[in-house]
Amino acid sequence: MRIENEIKLAFKDVLIRPRRSTLRSRSEVSLECKYSFRHSDQTWQGVPIIAANMDTTGTFEMCKALSKHKMLTAIHKHYTVDEWKKFIKENPECLDYIAVSSGTSDNDFKKTVEIVDSCKVSTICLDIANGYSEHFADTIRRVRKQFPKITIMAGNVVTGDMTEELILAGADIIKVGIGPGSVCTTRKKAGVGYPQLSAVVECADAAHALGGKVISDGGCTNPGDMAKAFGAGADYVMAGGMFAGHSESGGELVTINGKQFKEFYGMSSATAMKKYVGKVANYRASEGKTIRVPYRGNVEFTVLDMLGGIRSACTYVGSATLETLSSRTIFIRVPMQTNEVFSRFEINMGVSGYQSPKSKENKK
Repeated sequence: MRIENEIKLAFKDVLIRPRRSTLRSRSEVSLECKYSFRHSDQTWQGVPIIAANMDTTGTFEMCKALSKHKMLTAIHKHYTVDEWKKFIKENPECLDYIAVSSGTSDNDFKKTVEIVDSCKVSTICLDIANGYSEHFADTIRRVRKQFPKITIMAGNVVTGDMTEELILAGADIIKVGIGPGSVCTTRKKAGVGYPQLSAVVECADAAHALGGKVISDGGCTNPGDMAKAFGAGADYVMAGGMFAGHSESGGELVTINGKQFKEFYGMSSATAMKKYVGKVANYRASEGKTIRVPYRGNVEFTVLDMLGGIRSACTYVGSATLETLSSRTIFIRVPMQTNEVFSRFEINMGVSGYQSPKSKENKK
């Protein structure tokens, strides 16, 4: 046993320091990035924000909405092959902004092969909670051998050494994050994790040295956190909770005391395990929450709020493009993020995608 004494930081521990800027307006900022990948030799251009591959966010409906903004959706792995074929046939324009998700089992591999071959998907998201397993690296090698020209996302890990291991095994993009998600309980159940900002900084440094990319996966609660993730070196930001509760999200819509909510849960929760395998196995614990998120209507409002916040961060540090935000970012450690004295009196009118029923009626 040993203790590392260096302090590790989460998004809540820092703010971005403003810097001199020649930008006159947020409209001057470009959020589109153009990336090339170490193994696949593909190039991709778009806005590098990803809806997480949870069945309550990584839906085909979400993909249709986000692709209009050139944003990505990692589709959850529980759609059938026939459902994939139908969606791609009807929505071929989404192919540049979609990833097929897979685990490590033989059945997952066979299904992924069929989807990629029949739908011509160009990106695979290999996803397990613990990316430190030797079996996971073997899975990446297997998928890379099968698909030498497919871009592979893989994770999750939180340290530079394993980031390097997975890139050398054949991954192009590494998913970074253990435990920061809003419905993840791994840190409570297992006591394992890593503060997300420091994890992104360290994994991005390791990945970029090898020509790889990283996704900051989890921990973002607002557009400011997304900006911090990009500032820390993330090439992509993946979010679940920020995309939950919308018309395009999965989860049951319920009405309680006249207010509407949508179900949102972690994919290691008891809810997810009972849904897909019938029960929580007796050798493991549930590592996810099940909650109800206030219904927020169309995701378009949330997307515009996200993009506007990130553009604003770029103007504050003088970065005309999202790709240069990291080079212009200086973090300062802070004891407090915001003044919350009147938070409980806030009237939320369209911010973060939510509109009250009365405000909707008034617009008709």
